[in-house]
Amino acid sequence: MADLAELDLPTLDYMDEGLRGERFHEVMEGLRGSGWLARNELGWLFVLDREAATFFLRSREMVFPSAAVAEAFGITDGPIHEAVSKNVITIEGDDHRRLRNLVNPAFNAREADRYRPLMREHLAELWEGIAGGDCEFVGDFAKHYPSRMIAAVVGAPLEDAPRLHGWANWFQRTFDPVAMLAQRDEIERNVVEFRDYVAELIAARRADIGDDLVSKLLTASDEGDSLSADECLNLIMNVFAGGIDTTQAQLAHGLRLFAARPDQWELLGAEPELAPAAVEEVLRFEPITPFTARMTVAELTHDDVTIPAGTVVMLATYAANRDAAAYADPDAFDITADRGKAKVMTFGAGIHNCLGANLARAELQEAFAFLAPRMPGLELHGEPVYESIAGVYGLESLPIRFDPTG
Repeated sequence: MADLAELDLPTLDYMDEGLRGERFHEVMEGLRGSGWLARNELGWLFVLDREAATFFLRSREMVFPSAAVAEAFGITDGPIHEAVSKNVITIEGDDHRRLRNLVNPAFNAREADRYRPLMREHLAELWEGIAGGDCEFVGDFAKHYPSRMIAAVVGAPLEDAPRLHGWANWFQRTFDPVAMLAQRDEIERNVVEFRDYVAELIAARRADIGDDLVSKLLTASDEGDSLSADECLNLIMNVFAGGIDTTQAQLAHGLRLFAARPDQWELLGAEPELAPAAVEEVLRFEPITPFTARMTVAELTHDDVTIPAGTVVMLATYAANRDAAAYADPDAFDITADRGKAKVMTFGAGIHNCLGANLARAELQEAFAFLAPRMPGLELHGEPVYESIAGVYGLESLPIRFDPTG
């Protein structure tokens, strides 16, 4: 049995602001041959293969560590601490099972499919702003689409979509240690504003129950059980926060990947029915959650390495999605490849798999099927600006152009 403290592990500087784009890929490729573990200066462990990541994600001795990480950075109370402590991903055991049993019916694939016609409507409206053939895709398109859809799903006014986008962006930073250190006051102010807005939205829906997600959660029941007011409020905040930045980021990375591979984009344009396969390949190849965090609550042993209780473990989704044991030719981006039965790990695994995965997949499928036939000759028109890999790994900007007459 190996003593973790005595292992000579490579170092991954997770806090390095320059760790993004191609440099991120190069660093991860450099670590690939060094074993399944790395560490950083904080003592966190990084799990670098799929089998180990699956083991830890499914272990009952692991919990989501956001509250513990916040406390390690001096945030022991206040809006950030409350937000991460009450997030459904940090709730464990019977309380977590109860919440998921109550809310899962509102997030199944059939519910997501109900919104596909509305997705197409919003895509068509947003298309008018970029149809000229030259745009900054993130600001002109990607950031508006998921915020409009989440507003519709939750039952918020469409005109509130820009504010919801802003709040979701700030809320996501409660999971980003770098942002928490640098922007704590602004994050807390936005979390409070966001919470007040959601409370008002719930009060309005309670007085006028409809067919939206808030109404479904207010009336959700499982064997006579129902959500408390506080549980409903925090779940809606989680839905807003988890369903906007993530889809925006994955859509933007998808366009970036296709712009560098014109043959794949041309194929998708000719056969938009390939959109579901294209979405899975984008999710696999460039996950916008390149790491997902857990913490041991008891001593764990894997592959003859014993990991003490209280250890923060960062599971490299990026590496798991490129594992040659699961995928043939894993470093090739190919929407026609037979990837077998191995599921992408971008949405996590185990009991804390992403609640909104069905909706996100549907939104991305509709977007790629809509855009590819309308954007022949897609190419980059400048360098993408990458955001941090800590938290949601998105793009700040993506200048593109295409042939508007094609």
